[in-house]
Parts: sequence; C-alpha cells; structure tokens
Amino acid sequence: MTVAAVIEQKLLDAFQPSHCEVINESNNHNVPPGSESHFKVVIVSNAFENERLIKRHRLVNSALSLELAEKIHALAIHTYSEQEWQSLHGGNVPESPNCLGGGK
Repeated sequence: MTVAAVIEQKLLDAFQPSHCEVINESNNHNVPPGSESHFKVVIVSNAFENERLIKRHRLVNSALSLELAEKIHALAIHTYSEQEWQSLHGGNVPESPNCLGGGK
C-alpha cells in the first residue's frame, strides 16, 4: 500500500469526511522520482465544526502520528467544516507554495 493510500485510509477512518484529498507533492521538491515524502491533505468533516485551526491540525497529526514519525517529511494540512467548505471555498483546493530549498 502506498504512503498516500495509508494516509487517506487513516483520515477516512478518523474523520468520516465528505471530502478527502491526499496529494503527493514530492515531485515539487528535490527528492528522487517516485518519492512519497511531501503531501498536502484537504479534509472536509463535521469533526472540525467549531474547532480552532490548531486543534484541527493536532487531530490530523495525531491520526497520522506513525507516518509523520517514519515516512512523511512535510505535510500541508487544510481542514474545513462542511459549512466552511461550501461557503468559503466551494471545492477549490488551496495551491501550495513553490519549494524554496533543496536545490530546486
């Protein structure tokens, strides 16, 4: 199972999201082709309703603690309640900034 697939399954189990994207952004960094080290996750779940951003990120970090300790170098986290996703973002996934290090 790929790292991305493991991340997605753990997020699905932990948050029962209506929308979940796991995007491998490793190719934007100075790593070998086919690497799975840099990810962006976009999660829409009622579990984030009325929670502050830091709490949401801690929940995601907790769900992915093993992967963060052993396999993931960088993780961009975008969490939304159902209402936030519909009213503020309408399904648009935030763009990641360009890599500033590693020789790329």
